[in-house]
Amino acid sequence: MTTILDPRALLERLVAFPTVSSESNLELVDWVEEYLAGFGIACHRDLTEDGRKASLFAHAGPREDGGIVLSGHSDVVPVEGQEWTFDPWTVTERDGKLYGRGTCDMKGFDALAIWALVEASRRGVARPLQLALSRDEEIGCVGAPPMIRAMRDTVPMASAAIIGEPSMMKAVTGHKGGAGFHVHVEGVEVHSSIMHTGVNAIMESAEIIAWANRVNEVNRAAEPTGTAAVFDPSWTTVHVGQIKGGTAHNITAGDCWFGVDFRTVPGQTTDEWGGRLRAELDRVEAGMKAVDPRAAVHVEPYFALPGLKPEDGGEAEELVRRITGDNSTNVVSYGTDAGHFQEAGYSAVICGPGDIARAHQADEYLEISQLEAGRRFMEDLLRELGAGDG
Repeated sequence: MTTILDPRALLERLVAFPTVSSESNLELVDWVEEYLAGFGIACHRDLTEDGRKASLFAHAGPREDGGIVLSGHSDVVPVEGQEWTFDPWTVTERDGKLYGRGTCDMKGFDALAIWALVEASRRGVARPLQLALSRDEEIGCVGAPPMIRAMRDTVPMASAAIIGEPSMMKAVTGHKGGAGFHVHVEGVEVHSSIMHTGVNAIMESAEIIAWANRVNEVNRAAEPTGTAAVFDPSWTTVHVGQIKGGTAHNITAGDCWFGVDFRTVPGQTTDEWGGRLRAELDRVEAGMKAVDPRAAVHVEPYFALPGLKPEDGGEAEELVRRITGDNSTNVVSYGTDAGHFQEAGYSAVICGPGDIARAHQADEYLEISQLEAGRRFMEDLLRELGAGDG
């Protein structure tokens, strides 16, 4: 018989898998699938085309629609370049905190969700409970849409989804939309002493990045409208976080690659901002081609994330508020899989243990009190679903 692991033990197992988004997550998926199989819970995978990664989902309880989904993600951000006091792949307890990569974002919730699914299966529930662990959330929530489509084809359709991103166990009912674009500026290399005869891809990229800075200044200065005012910041942001290119300091750069992402407030769309970006790229490219027609600017979208919209009388929000007693109004500027669940027809809300300020940091941690609060939440959820006593 499979040994039942409590949320703390499950968290320790999950953190031990270094599921950085650039690497495979299959060892974690294999382990979760084997563990759940020990309790008679069948898992289903949604694999990437190359087979290196998978999302995982499972169903417990009666085979009928109207259940609750507990949604987490399996991937974490890198630790390279960060100064850790502790081994990031081992949970270390110190002063009431559990340190380790992903303890807060969001393997703490994953552990709670796996524990709750096992308990739902063991105790029996009148209403179904489902688990959904997506891949590649940290690189644009790109794993959620195909996973949700696979869920709808494979298991009964749930009516509400609780996405367990760190929210200090408060109900978060809205987040910004987002979109990301890979930009490749293709220049023409010449000796820098005659730079006017070539096209410097890095310097042309700087024009585009300067445009992003100007847009941020204008957006910051504008009066926020409607529900945008409750977000922090209350404007759409344009961000460039990585850039690379060039061959040598005395050669005009032949190539430059960077990413541009938008975090859009309600009332503005990622399509609108993508169009504005493309207009700026066209302007820069025209100037480049006037020097040498071989120069070009290429753009490729790599993620598009719908915002999470507050729901008037939404089932997911009402359920979380009933369990937690939290009636505060909370929205966040980061993106989550919640927007994809809502777009697919689920009532969706964010509620999970931990403080988002601790996410992605060196010495990331989850307070033990938050893990305990999460367990109490899951116990109450199981009772809501008609489970017997544990």
